[in-house]
Amino acid sequence: MKTLVIVSHPYPDQSHVIKSLESVAVAAENVTVRNLDTLYGTDINHFDIAAEQAACEDVDRIVFMFPIHWFNLTPMLKAYLNEVWTYGWAFGPEGNALRDKECLVVVSAGASQSTYSHSGLIQSTMDEVLTPMKASALYIGMKYLQPLVFLDAMGVSEERIADLKAQLAQRLSA
Repeated sequence: MKTLVIVSHPYPDQSHVIKSLESVAVAAENVTVRNLDTLYGTDINHFDIAAEQAACEDVDRIVFMFPIHWFNLTPMLKAYLNEVWTYGWAFGPEGNALRDKECLVVVSAGASQSTYSHSGLIQSTMDEVLTPMKASALYIGMKYLQPLVFLDAMGVSEERIADLKAQLAQRLSA
């Protein structure tokens, strides 16, 4: 199975978990990694749309890897979806470039499991926070897979990162 991994982190110098996971993706077989922040810096208005669309077309699965940013996507990833997933390409008449591809979301969050619960501070689960990604994927005909979520990412131990890296490696090889 050919996989494209789209990585975004608004503060790459502060990224420990996402960088560690990205290294797993880079080393995996049949995986191409496109780090939006490396490719475009902080410029959310100048994507190479043709290159981004071409990268998506010859794969079976697209993985979106990012930290939860104010209970949402990163600004770069949101801009990417706005610009790259266009009418006529991803959806609409004849817009089926991503139909039947798998969509896997891999996220990190600094908050704990209790924060991401109905009784917690935000009174929402991580699945509910990720609803926009799920809805977007389903809207264009993708198969939305169970997300891989890593909570308590602030000051995380190397042991826990190793465990998450192993989980990601297994998901990428499936």
